[in-house]
Formats: sequence, structure tokens, C-alpha cells
Amino acid sequence: MSKTINLAVLISGSGKTLQNLIDKIDDKTLNARIQIVISSSPDAYGIQRAEKNNIPVAVIKYINYNNSKEFSNTIIGKIEKYPVDLIILAGFLHLFKIPDKYSGKVMNIHPGLIPSFCGKGHYGHHVHRAVIESGVKVSGCTVHFVDNEYDHGPIIIQRAMPVYEDDTADTLAQRVFKEECIAYPEAIRFFAEGRLKIDGKKVRILSKKL
Repeated sequence: MSKTINLAVLISGSGKTLQNLIDKIDDKTLNARIQIVISSSPDAYGIQRAEKNNIPVAVIKYINYNNSKEFSNTIIGKIEKYPVDLIILAGFLHLFKIPDKYSGKVMNIHPGLIPSFCGKGHYGHHVHRAVIESGVKVSGCTVHFVDNEYDHGPIIIQRAMPVYEDDTADTLAQRVFKEECIAYPEAIRFFAEGRLKIDGKKVRILSKKL
């Protein structure tokens, strides 16, 4: 069993990914503690999910800041009030610019197979609609370390599944999310176990701790 890893989770909406992490922690398949949830929207349903589980919440609205750097620095300032090992983006819709000292300590999950169907404006159902309209036969999800570009940074885990001819954005989203529920906790476990090594643009998953 890996050590307990302390998380900060950033959300903008429903908090489904946050709920998945809470559930995995509760059933003891993820040895983690969520120290703080930060929402970019005061109306995000994920806030209720956090409060129901007695997790501290902060609302930091992007609209109140002049640029992404000021917004991101405010988030970092809030996070640094807690003992956090890893920052998790969970449906967070804004560019999060991270200081150099947090390189390799911020993860995101994208509902598509990066580098396809990603970048600014490609989130949630926008991704699934684009996948279906393109006619590709495979989709999935990607967990990656965050750098200062949208949906960019070294890939940790990808999980794939077929796109069916009768799929809609909703049906595809449901199946992709099931894979997300597996991939994200797995990536966090690897991090907690010291098994992720960033080597240029690649992430190597080691059989033993670094």
C-alpha cells in the first residue's frame, strides 16, 4: 500500500470526477486525502459533493482576474495553505499556469485520446461530438501531467474503446467516463508510489519506486 497522498482538486462543474475520487477513497482502493476543492464557479454542483464529504471548498472565479497568471497564482496561494502533494484538475475549464516548482505535480484528465480532439474549447461533450462527426473508430481518455498549454504535457495513461456507429455524444461520454474512473485513480496511485518518471515528452511507469 502506498503512503496516503494529499490532493487538491480543481473543478468547474458537476464534480463527477471529484465524486469518483471520493468513492475510491471511501472504498479504500485509493489511499488519498482531498485537502481542498477549488471551484472556478460558485454554482458548480461539485461544491455540494465536497461539502457533503466535509472537504474544505474555495471559490475562485476566473472573471475576477485580469489574466490566467493572476488567476492561477491565487489558486496556488490557496492550495499552499494545505499539505498538498498533487494537484488534480477534474473538469477544470480554465488554463492553469503552474510555477516551475509544481512541474510534475499537476495532473489532468481529458475525455479523448490526446493529441486528437484536444486544446482550447475541446472539453466535455464538445470532444465527444467532434469524435463522432470525424468518423474515427476509437476514442478514450488521457491522463497527463499539466504544463502551461491546454491538454498538453507528458501522457501518463490512456484507455481506449471503440466508437459505435449508433453512438451519440451522450452514449460515448458515458462509456469514456467509465474508463476515466479507472485511469485517474491508477495514475494517482503510480504517483503516490513514486513510479512515474518524466523523460522529456514521455512518462515512464516504473516497476519499482524511484
